[in-house]
Amino acid sequence: MKLSIIIPAYNEEQLIRLCLDSIYESLSRCHELACSWEIIVVDNNSTDRTGLLAREAGAHVVFEPINQIGRARNTGATRAKGEWLLFLDADSLLSPELLADILTTIRQGHCVGIGSTLVMRDLPWWAEGLALVWKLTSISCRWAAGALFACRRDAFFQVGGFPEEFYALEEVELSKRLKRWGRERNLDFVILTAHPLETSSRKIALYSKAEIAKQIFYLCCLPYRTLKDKRLLSVWYDGRR
Repeated sequence: MKLSIIIPAYNEEQLIRLCLDSIYESLSRCHELACSWEIIVVDNNSTDRTGLLAREAGAHVVFEPINQIGRARNTGATRAKGEWLLFLDADSLLSPELLADILTTIRQGHCVGIGSTLVMRDLPWWAEGLALVWKLTSISCRWAAGALFACRRDAFFQVGGFPEEFYALEEVELSKRLKRWGRERNLDFVILTAHPLETSSRKIALYSKAEIAKQIFYLCCLPYRTLKDKRLLSVWYDGRR
């Protein structure tokens, strides 16, 4: 089995090396479980040294000129050679324990896709509440967070990959499609909980409570219009780093 690890990255020079280092460390400590692997960083039209730093770290770098995370993930998938695709956000750290859980679940052969719960450090109380709501929703609905999303390559392409009509939460739609694909073949979609993925809380630090509340309001009251218009998704697309 070959695993393709795909990292979409837009202006991530501050964090891309930390992300890649965590992957290399995890792969080295899971060598008994891992077969072959590749790491693909999709430079999503960065204006900083993201691509250069990724190449220096040994990743295969491809370029996607249109700034859209779902499109960047799909571009990486088209270049991947693995039977399983593991999408990881550039502001996340992959632990050996979580990678071991993923590889063990894959080897058991009963699932089409895998997600993970998340942990973010130093959150204010209100953000902890939002994170808890997402955690419970993710587990109960079996929707993977975009920060970590793994699935079979054949299923990914048969359901059309990440839907590019959405500029955010495209991982939820893909989770639904893969669950339907899996049900027809007696395969599960699994959310791992034992070792949550550590991901950045920078959005909470970079945006005010009012800005985040406004973003949530748009998503709740005008979900489809908002998800299809990046101008209404400033928390994802205004480039703040």
